[in-house]
Amino acid sequence: MNITEAMSFINSYTKSGGRITDLSRAQELADSIGNPEKRLRFVHIAGTNGKGSTLEYISNALIMSGYRVGQFTSPFILRYNDRIRINGTEISDDELAETAEQVKARVSDRPYSQFEITMAIALLWFEREKCDIVVFETGIGGLLDCTNIIPPPLLSVITSISLDHTALLGNTVEEIASHKAGIIKSGSAVVLSDDNPDSVKELVRQTAENVGAVTLPLEPCKPYSDGGLYAPFMYRGIKLTPAMPGLHQKYNAQTAITACLYLRSKGYSISDGNIIRAVETTQVRARVQYIDGEPPMMIDGGHNPAGVNMLSLMLMYLSTRNKKIYTVMGMVDSKDYAECVKMIARQSDKFFAVDGFAGNSVPADTLQDIASFYTEAEALSLAEAVEKARGLALENDGIVVVCGSLYLASEFLGMYGGK
Repeated sequence: MNITEAMSFINSYTKSGGRITDLSRAQELADSIGNPEKRLRFVHIAGTNGKGSTLEYISNALIMSGYRVGQFTSPFILRYNDRIRINGTEISDDELAETAEQVKARVSDRPYSQFEITMAIALLWFEREKCDIVVFETGIGGLLDCTNIIPPPLLSVITSISLDHTALLGNTVEEIASHKAGIIKSGSAVVLSDDNPDSVKELVRQTAENVGAVTLPLEPCKPYSDGGLYAPFMYRGIKLTPAMPGLHQKYNAQTAITACLYLRSKGYSISDGNIIRAVETTQVRARVQYIDGEPPMMIDGGHNPAGVNMLSLMLMYLSTRNKKIYTVMGMVDSKDYAECVKMIARQSDKFFAVDGFAGNSVPADTLQDIASFYTEAEALSLAEAVEKARGLALENDGIVVVCGSLYLASEFLGMYGGK
């Protein structure tokens, strides 16, 4: 099997697969490939926002400490391979094709999802490459997510929870949290991001108590005055400045630091210095990604109101520093696109609406109509919008912001070679 044949095999499955009510289908898949998950050790991560950043902080602290770390993320940013990595290096085409062929030879004709097949490929590769630990991100939810077939992990990590995928997970934050908390397992431990509401904290604490897991306490994390876009904070008397902008990064970093310290208590030799370096050097593509240049650009795939609100706060900060904001935005129709557009348009000096980057992208004219109530708006192709936004930013000491759907962020980064 070559890479073209491998991708044809993967794409022969639908994104969602058949309807599920339990993990029996995913478990059958794992059984068919020999249960590699039983011979691996995991940090399991669920949440609405912040999963990617938290995963990278934890992974990089482990990598810097000399461990061989499997990384499983969703969705891909530039190409399919980048969701399956070891120590930051994605699975090669040859390795992907070889592993996909093994999966194809063993699976039944059940209606698996692309995500389930991808998980099977990742687990086989991580085992074959003798990973010391795997940092494993859920797809949607947690309780019925196929990644939840793993045995009790070293640690479950739950990041910020907000309304997203409501058709599948529920219409309240508490309902969604109950799905995320489904990754908590007996004999393990859980750490929950501190920016969650008290109702979610209580739900997670009670779930952990019910299954016999330990809830890890968080040390206070305090902002360090007006630190600017990169929002430094004080933790255990140490000033830390994340390499990623945004007020929310202190919560992701706090969660990741707590996770690393717990892993240390379980025998992983992770120094304070490597934890600090991970926080201060980790960057994630398309997650409030800042690209310095003429003009500077910010790329963000935060596609739900909570994620977009974090971006809008950063844009508000830039506006108070007399920075003009020129936004290129596109959304898919499965998200609350109207609310997201409103938040960003209010902070934008000019708004460019785009579509065509995904099959269910919202028509650019629709986004333009919403944005025009708050700022000057125009509907263009992605290339035209970026070119116009760059020109305006160069003329007016501004910044270009490409945001909305992660699919849009991916397409934009692909246009520029991922640089």
